[in-house]
Parts: sequence; structure tokens; C-alpha cells
Amino acid sequence: MRKTLTCGVLVLLAARTPAAHAEQPTESATPDARVEQRAAGYCDWVQGLGDAEAALELAPEVFGSFGVVNTGEAEGGVPLGKPKLRVTAGLSYDFVGLYRGHKIHRRAAAECRRHQALSSLQAAVRQGMGLGEDSALEARARVLQDALPRAEELVNALRTDLRDGRATLEELNAMQVRLDNLRSLSTDTALARERLASRPEFPRGQRLEPLLEELRAADDAVEVATGSLRRAKAWELSVRGGYDEVFDVEQEVPLFGQVMLTYDLGHLWQGKANARARDGRRRSTANDVDGVHQKISELLVELRSRHRTEEARLREVSALVSDLEGQLREVEALQTREIRRFRDYLLLELARLRAEQAYLTAHVEALTSFLGTTHP
Repeated sequence: MRKTLTCGVLVLLAARTPAAHAEQPTESATPDARVEQRAAGYCDWVQGLGDAEAALELAPEVFGSFGVVNTGEAEGGVPLGKPKLRVTAGLSYDFVGLYRGHKIHRRAAAECRRHQALSSLQAAVRQGMGLGEDSALEARARVLQDALPRAEELVNALRTDLRDGRATLEELNAMQVRLDNLRSLSTDTALARERLASRPEFPRGQRLEPLLEELRAADDAVEVATGSLRRAKAWELSVRGGYDEVFDVEQEVPLFGQVMLTYDLGHLWQGKANARARDGRRRSTANDVDGVHQKISELLVELRSRHRTEEARLREVSALVSDLEGQLREVEALQTREIRRFRDYLLLELARLRAEQAYLTAHVEALTSFLGTTHP
């Protein structure tokens, strides 16, 4: 009967402990703290699993056994078969476990990197065509916040002029319609900001294509580490030693030592199989119609189209704003009633266009950052 107990030897393996491994920074860490926070739970999970698996690979085995053996010999070397008590205890260490433990840690780190990239890309998919719109909505809200009080003052002054007979009902209705458009735009902006705030936030300054490449690289690193672990199972280079005593039998030194090297011939066929698995995983991930790769590719096409459209619209709105500002400067010096009414119309229309201009400017800049395209 043999009983094998496995334990960790901390003095020998201090450099490989989970605490030491946790202090090492992961490669290509995401700079946005929110993304790290979203992925922190998953990273703790996979790295905890990796540390638990690696601990068994990196630590030696303590073994012990107690039983009876046949001892003694007759003439001609024939065993007598007389049973004697035997106690064996010692340590066994497989040096290939160092390699396996290192690969387990590498696999866990790659899985953490993959999830960080995947978390950011999934946030972009959830944002959809609203990607980058949060800053644009904020810019439009600021313009409207400054413009609405002035627009309400103009409408209130026009109501006073109507009571005093200095304005017509048609003029008041036209101004109220423009004011209502500004209020409606402000309400829609607030609702859109609340809707976007409920979705996972995509980190600013990140680009979609490099994140997609990081996801592919991390996923490939996971497969490479997993393949290395499969190949390492074919080898064993172990050292065993300890105490071995047979009772009632004279022994000079009841100690033993053994070095053992084993090799599984199946290792010869693993190379091509691992390569096929790695290539198949890469193609399967890239061609998955429901996967994040396909969704991000579709989103990139849509965002590039919107980027081009909004750049063109921004040039048109900017030209119109410049034209209205020029007209406003020309009529400011004139004091006739008709000119003042025209000026008030210009002010409200200009407020609407400036809000649209602020939105387009901020959104085009955000899309340029996400897409990595050059602003013309």
C-alpha cells in the first residue's frame, strides 16, 4: 500500500509563488482603469487557477509507504518468501514541472490579456453607432445651455412687443417655433446622454483595430502555451530519494536515491497536431459570424462611413455658421424693427447651428481617434 502526499516547499519555490507572480505586471496592460476594473475579476480567476495548477507542478512530492516484503535467499538465489516489514519515505521532484509551471503562468497571463482586449471590444459593440457620441452630446449640451436663456429672453421680449402693438402674432409664433426646436434638441440630448451612460464605456484614446490585433495575439498566445503544456506531458526527469528500511534485515545505510528519465513516444506526433489545432483555432475565431471579430469588422465599416459623412456635414455647417455670423455683424448696427426681428431669427438659428457644429466637431474627433484616420 502506498500513500502519496503532495505539498509545496516555499523555501525552494519563493520565486514561483502566487504572490510573486501576482506582482509581475501583465504585458500590454490596458491604460484605462475602468477596463482593468471590468477585467479584474476574470484575471483574478484565471491567474488563481493558474497558480493553483502551477503549485503542484513546481513543488516536490513527499511520499511514504508501509508494508511487508519477501526477504532472504536460499541456495541458488531462490527467495525464501519470508515476509519482513518495510518502511519507505522521501522526496521526489520532477524538473520538467518547472517548465510546465512556467507555461501555466504564461497561459493565465495571456488569458487575462485576451479578456481585457475582449472587454474593451465588447464595450465598443454595445456602444455601436453611438461610439464617441458621449463627448459630442456633451459639447452640444454646453452650447444649448448657453443659448437657451438668451433665446427665452428674446421670445419674452417679443411677447411684450406684441402686447404693446410693436410685433405681430406671426412673428411671435415663428420665434416660439425656433425656441421649441432648441428645447426639444436639449431634451433629446439629455436623453441620449443618459442612454449612453448606462452602457459599458469604451476607453478613450484606444483604437479598435489595434485592440482587435491584441485580442488575436493574446488568443494565439493562449493556444501556444496550451500546446506547450501538452508536449511537456511527454517528458519526466525526476529525482527521488529518502529513507528505506526493512526490519530485521541488516542494512548499512537505510537510504536510497534515484534519477529517472521517461519519454512518451507520442511526442513525435504532437508537433503537427498542435500546429493544426493552432491554425484551426485562429480561423475558427476569425470566421465566427457571432464572434467579436465579425462584429467589430462590421462596426468599423459603419463608423468609417459615418465619419466621412459627418466630416462633409461639418464643413457645410461650419460654412453656414460663418455666413450667418457675418450677416449678424452687419445687422447689429441697424435699429429698425424689421432688422431687429431678422437679427433675433438669426440668433436662434445660429444657436441651433452652433450646437450641431459642436456635436459634429467633437464626434468627428472621437471617431478619428477610434478609427485612427487622418482628419483632412
